[in-house]
Amino acid sequence: LAPLMRRLTHLIPALGIALILSVLSLVVSPDSAGAESGRIVVLNGQDLKPYQDVLAGLQQSLAKQGITATIEVYPLQGNAAKTQEVLSEVKKTGARLVVTLGSAATQAAVREVGHLPLMAAMIVSADDIKPASNATAVLLEFPLDTQLQWLRRIVPGANTIGVLFNPKENQTKVNNALRIAKDTGLSLVIQTVDTPRALPDALENVSRHVDALWGISDSIVMTPQTAEPILLSTLRNKIPLAGLSTSWVKAGALYALDRDYLDIGSQCGEIAGKILGGTSPSSMPPAPPRKVTYSINLKTAGAMNLELPQEIVRGATNIVQ
Repeated sequence: LAPLMRRLTHLIPALGIALILSVLSLVVSPDSAGAESGRIVVLNGQDLKPYQDVLAGLQQSLAKQGITATIEVYPLQGNAAKTQEVLSEVKKTGARLVVTLGSAATQAAVREVGHLPLMAAMIVSADDIKPASNATAVLLEFPLDTQLQWLRRIVPGANTIGVLFNPKENQTKVNNALRIAKDTGLSLVIQTVDTPRALPDALENVSRHVDALWGISDSIVMTPQTAEPILLSTLRNKIPLAGLSTSWVKAGALYALDRDYLDIGSQCGEIAGKILGGTSPSSMPPAPPRKVTYSINLKTAGAMNLELPQEIVRGATNIVQ
């Protein structure tokens, strides 16, 4: 035990970050190979409430399953140097499972610890773990059919849906959406936007032909810098906008789907339990959130003379009035 405590005493100031340990669970024979590899290492990318909720859900789920493995939580705050320090140590000492919260932490872990089981969360799509053969994830993005089904439920009068996108980033997604929209009974009007400068003309063009605008994650079209012109255009033309988040709804979008982050953490915990039980992460495809919550803006609905279904209003997690 004494050598182990000296090593922990050295490790904590060296990393300069919080390390949550259960020392009793590490008290094993000095020559045991499981002394370090029995742990779960969590790289928490940001100290924000959604990340905290995911972490809490993960810990609660593991406890509910009776999993008593040591959990080490490293708050990284987006610091690349700290992330590299932690991963260098993990490469040396091993881990039963590495859990990453956030895109930067996930991408770094994919590069540095490809030999260890990895589970990612708080990432939008599976692209962050695409290079890895040792990883799975719980994603933030809902499946396209789920998004379009909710659009139809919230704005039942909208049959022709516009979507603006950068083809270099989202052509495949939009191609899939065209097929799904047809199956859902919707008509999708697509408009490419290659640069932010092309956005105003694209907005005006698509607004002449659609009943609603569907926002998808896109680094050119849907950004903090483009939010104002998009929202002003949709309000002026009375085109309901399905935004990306509650922040978009507060700014004027009609609605946005959101996630139950505590449940995402619980979902991660259930997957972690399978990995700790011997299931290979690569045998489990990345999963979308299993719960859908949403926010609506009744002020926007009123300005557009839209009457939302009462069950939709009652079911909203957040209502802007």
